[in-house]
Amino acid sequence: MSQSISAPTPSRYTWGGDEFLFVEVDEAMSLTANFTVMAIAQELTSRAAEGIVDICPANASLLVRFDPDGLSHTTLESMVREIESGIEHREGAAIPTRIIDVPVWYDDPFTAEVGARFREGYHQDPSGTDLDYAAAVNGLADRAEFIRRHQAQPWIVSMVGFVAGLPFLYQLVEREQQLVVPKYLSPRTDTPRLTIGHGGCFGAIYSVRGAGGYQMFGVVAPPIYDPEQRLADFAESSVLFRPGDIVRYRSVEREEYEAIQAEVDAGTWRWRQAPVTFSLDAWQKDPDAANRTMMEALDA
Repeated sequence: MSQSISAPTPSRYTWGGDEFLFVEVDEAMSLTANFTVMAIAQELTSRAAEGIVDICPANASLLVRFDPDGLSHTTLESMVREIESGIEHREGAAIPTRIIDVPVWYDDPFTAEVGARFREGYHQDPSGTDLDYAAAVNGLADRAEFIRRHQAQPWIVSMVGFVAGLPFLYQLVEREQQLVVPKYLSPRTDTPRLTIGHGGCFGAIYSVRGAGGYQMFGVVAPPIYDPEQRLADFAESSVLFRPGDIVRYRSVEREEYEAIQAEVDAGTWRWRQAPVTFSLDAWQKDPDAANRTMMEALDA
């Protein structure tokens, strides 16, 4: 994996009508491209330039909505290009973020029931479960080994979207260690709320119940989307995750899952999290050490 944080190809700047600037850092998602997108978004946000309405970072691109009456398109483009150039040429560039402990009930009865309803005609292997299939296509011994690999290293939230509060995640491991699982042959019409899903090399957490095509591995115990903002962690936003967040999955069984549910119902649940800094250079030089440092921040 390259040690450079610059994009592999020059970014493409295009316009959507009078109010949108689209910056495509790369045609394909990579950790380098995603880091560049997040760094641009954070710096642009910190400048609080008058006329910028919204900044939406994605896997390898960035969309900026602006008010053309308050900010000219030439000024905005010059600003973003200057920020991007500074990131590409700055050694040791890093983004301040946080790591979040995410309790997951793997191999749970909720996704098992839905998975059983959508086998024939939907799934590549109707004879087993999504976890069985995921283990097999990754050459692992069984579902237990897949679960161990799934939570052994942290994940980075590469973008949030598709539906309200849904994070897409990419595991922070070398490319040859990525867990890769194809999506369902045909999308389901049902997916339990808070399902841990996986399609290709991307993970996702379904913030609400609905259709979906990602393989299902378990359910997250507490909510990640709180439109009523009832819980303390949602006081500033109804959405928990932000691009650049680091996630550490932690396996729980039914007893702890139900205890967390009771705290949520009582309104006392708090997400366990800690501030960290993610340096792409440091991670590329020694992924295991960088991951260990971030995960240990939760136990400090």
